[in-house]
Amino acid sequence: MTARIPVSAARVEENRSHPRLRDLLAEYHLFNQAEKGTAVETVAELPAVYRGEAEDPAGAFAVDTVLLVTAPGDDTPSGCAVLKASRAGAAPEIKRLWIAPEARRKGLAQALMAEALRRAAASGAPAVRLTVWSWRQEPLALYRSLGFATVDSWDERPDLVCLEKPLGSEEPLGSEEPLDVIERLTPEAVRAHAPAGLAALLVDAVDSGASVGFLAPLEASRAAGWWSGAAEEAAAGVRDVWAAHAPDGSLAGVVTLVRTGADNGRHRGEIARLLVHRSARGRGLGRRLLATAEAHAAATGLRLLVLDTQTDSPAERLYRGAGWTAAGSIPDFAADPAGTLRPTTLYYKRLG
Repeated sequence: MTARIPVSAARVEENRSHPRLRDLLAEYHLFNQAEKGTAVETVAELPAVYRGEAEDPAGAFAVDTVLLVTAPGDDTPSGCAVLKASRAGAAPEIKRLWIAPEARRKGLAQALMAEALRRAAASGAPAVRLTVWSWRQEPLALYRSLGFATVDSWDERPDLVCLEKPLGSEEPLGSEEPLDVIERLTPEAVRAHAPAGLAALLVDAVDSGASVGFLAPLEASRAAGWWSGAAEEAAAGVRDVWAAHAPDGSLAGVVTLVRTGADNGRHRGEIARLLVHRSARGRGLGRRLLATAEAHAAATGLRLLVLDTQTDSPAERLYRGAGWTAAGSIPDFAADPAGTLRPTTLYYKRLG
């Protein structure tokens, strides 16, 4: 597995004249043209506005903030992003987020986004916005996990999703506290984490009173067995699993998305096993995990999500705050870890 870099460990600098920036922007635009079905071979063949950015970024972004990110131990930046200056009263926009393919899945995109958001907040902007193609699942999941939400389009190109994030209502974005990195786990990774990290999350949830299908005390071996089964479901395409890696490398949280097998239910999925370790609670990780799963569900064609949770549990506040609707409660639906029967509330959320 690729080593994750804490957000605070990557070096982010502002430099619109760095010689590496031309290459990064050229890679971005050539990839983007190919992705849109209008591939070209060279920078010279790009549309004029994009060609100008790749050939003369200092001139193209003269009034904007250009950020470059370098991984620890490297001398050359591996990624870039541009925070466009606010124009005509509109919120500043993050553009041209690009990480070189060989440097991905290391947390560098998160580092760039954190710095861009910090600078936008420091400028006094009430919000920041961006656009992303609907088929770009991983970037869309990243933006959702950072609190961006879909808004009315300001760019009418088909398949372009417009997102916006309010600023000023959360903890200071300039904090040096590293962020947990959320990653979609392969079936092999689920199997590898099952005996330790994932089992520990499930045991911790049961020990702290969460109603997640088990009675206390839950043995680690049984918890690991459940995750081994989840790995098989992941391999079969039935269950997607995301884990949050804490800065020290441990697993701080997990969420899964289960797809319905019935022919008449292929439009919906279920959020299950949203777990955040007690040591990682209170910093918005549950919301980020939920947003990541929701974004992936929408990007892969699901139109409805459902879940159930113990009535009056802390999880209800999370779901209501994330825009989920309570459909009703069932008394004595499931036993809590102590064995007492408790009511459960069913929730749903429409996507798109």
